[in-house]
Amino acid sequence: MSSPAGRFRFGPFLVERAAYRVLRDGHILTLTPKLVDVLLYFVSRPSVLVTKDELLAAIWPDVTVTENALTQAISDLRQVLGDDPASPTYIQTVARRGYRFIAAVEVLPAAESGDSIVTVEPVGSGEFGMLRSIAVLDFTNVSGDKDLAWLAAGISETVTNDLTGFRVLRVVDRERVAGSTRRTDGSVTAVARDLGVHLVVVGSYQRVGDRLRITARIVDAPSGATLADAKVDGRLEDVFDLQDRIVRQFSAALGVEGAHGSSTRVGVRETANLEAFRAASEARVKIDSFDPAQVAAAVDGFERAVRLDPRYAIAHAGLANAHFLLYESTRARNEADTNLLATAIGHARRAVDLDDTMAEGHATLSFLLVSAGRHAEAVAAARRAVALEPQDWHHLFRLGHAAWGSERIDALRRTLAVYSELAFAHYEIAMVYVARNKLALAATVLRQGLELQDRQSGRSWRYPASGLHWLFGAVRLAEGDAAGALAEFRREIDTGPAGRIYSHAFKVDAHDGRGFALCVMKQPDKAIRAFEQTLALFPSHVRSLLGIALAHQGAGRKADAQGALARADAATAELERSGRKPEAMLVEAMASVVRGRPSDAVAQLDRLLAEAPPGYPGWSISIEPLLKPLHAQPEFATILDRVADRAR
Repeated sequence: MSSPAGRFRFGPFLVERAAYRVLRDGHILTLTPKLVDVLLYFVSRPSVLVTKDELLAAIWPDVTVTENALTQAISDLRQVLGDDPASPTYIQTVARRGYRFIAAVEVLPAAESGDSIVTVEPVGSGEFGMLRSIAVLDFTNVSGDKDLAWLAAGISETVTNDLTGFRVLRVVDRERVAGSTRRTDGSVTAVARDLGVHLVVVGSYQRVGDRLRITARIVDAPSGATLADAKVDGRLEDVFDLQDRIVRQFSAALGVEGAHGSSTRVGVRETANLEAFRAASEARVKIDSFDPAQVAAAVDGFERAVRLDPRYAIAHAGLANAHFLLYESTRARNEADTNLLATAIGHARRAVDLDDTMAEGHATLSFLLVSAGRHAEAVAAARRAVALEPQDWHHLFRLGHAAWGSERIDALRRTLAVYSELAFAHYEIAMVYVARNKLALAATVLRQGLELQDRQSGRSWRYPASGLHWLFGAVRLAEGDAAGALAEFRREIDTGPAGRIYSHAFKVDAHDGRGFALCVMKQPDKAIRAFEQTLALFPSHVRSLLGIALAHQGAGRKADAQGALARADAATAELERSGRKPEAMLVEAMASVVRGRPSDAVAQLDRLLAEAPPGYPGWSISIEPLLKPLHAQPEFATILDRVADRAR
């Protein structure tokens, strides 16, 4: 008795029905299930004319799709196979009729359980037709109902989150879509071009009595063709189910159900409380501003959401992010409000406890744990987020932020592969090269980031770059170019986005950098004025006080230098009391250098590297201006080697 046909070979390709996969020369290709369905249909009927109606009925039996969906699937499949429609090797178009698979097909029996096939990791997952990019625009409020205006972003947010759960889709996050809409005329074509996506979801909603009607369609941006329509109607309080039905219709039309599994998000009830959903949706808009006042208002919104539904996991994650941003805004003093950080971590843990499959919860927890100095836990949480949603650049970025050395570089390069405009990713990559004392490489990476920043300057941008000019200036100063460094520090001060939490911190560093560059240029009084500008932004900033002491020493004012050193010691004690021990240990070494005790400084750095957890504490030792005199000490070479080894 012959075995049933379960595998098909043609050219370099092998199609396995049972495993639901396609291999090329032993390499597994990552195809959407719909493309596998189409290919299986063809290879089961070699040389037979297959009409368009037959294919539509066979591949999309329970979904209403346009003929454009079939045309796009055939185009995608040709891209995967490397087939030329003008001179086909595999799929021939029969004008006005359909298609014919013209390659010779060898039918093989189904593989026995003991059979083995030599395969390697999937390749080509980023090729067109295998991993589709899609963006969801805000839905249009057709009825103009002001009380439902928040649903424009709310529905888009939920549809985006649900689509993210399908691993074969690369879904653009809501913040980037909103930024693109502001930067462009908001049309499908303009937004798609700006974001570099192929598919765009557009939709609308209207209230009719106590019912809500939602319509949506997937548009192929290059051609303008509609690939799928979705229409749902139901009670307003059933809006969550309506949104899930939209996504289910889309996923079936796109072919992202079946062998690759259902989305990890569709059907997961975020909350059954419409008012909680509204409060969280409105709070998300506020938190995206990075404005401390708006973030404080976002806390109120998320707290209302969790009061209405204590099991609302996404609201707890939002509350964690909001409290964390408020904590970050307090770091402009030595004794930051660590209660805010503890509260943030508590909400992040609650989000994960409520929904362990929610990648955003794990990614948020990772980000907060980094600030708490729990690097091993942070890396584990970020890895979990990436495992759940591998194509979400937020999670990849947070993995890069938590990790160190080669893992950081790899995660951030993957981030840039998904979101090439994230200039700050270049900053965090450069940190590793600085730690390795590869300053030329750090400068190259920073220049790439600065090109992005300059291109984004003056435009509305969700994640405007901060810090790149400061770090580039610090590298130039370490290489002996004080004038060039001074120019970069001035650019950081003049061009950093105003009103943002992180831009404030980098302006502090830039004023500080100006002071050290002026010390190198033998202009102590100007240097002191630059350091005093830092202290106006960050009272008791230890490095600035040490810089003032250094400048007074350069001017021969020993008593003034001693006074600045005493203030620096008091500020260092504040750092230690706030739990920022690695920072305190680093500035203690700097103070020893200013006091002319290089051996003490080396010993303190040695203790820092011995006690600090694996990761990046001390990453900037090679470029710290106050540690520059140590480069003449033979023992300091060992310190630099240890910092570099930690960054492998």
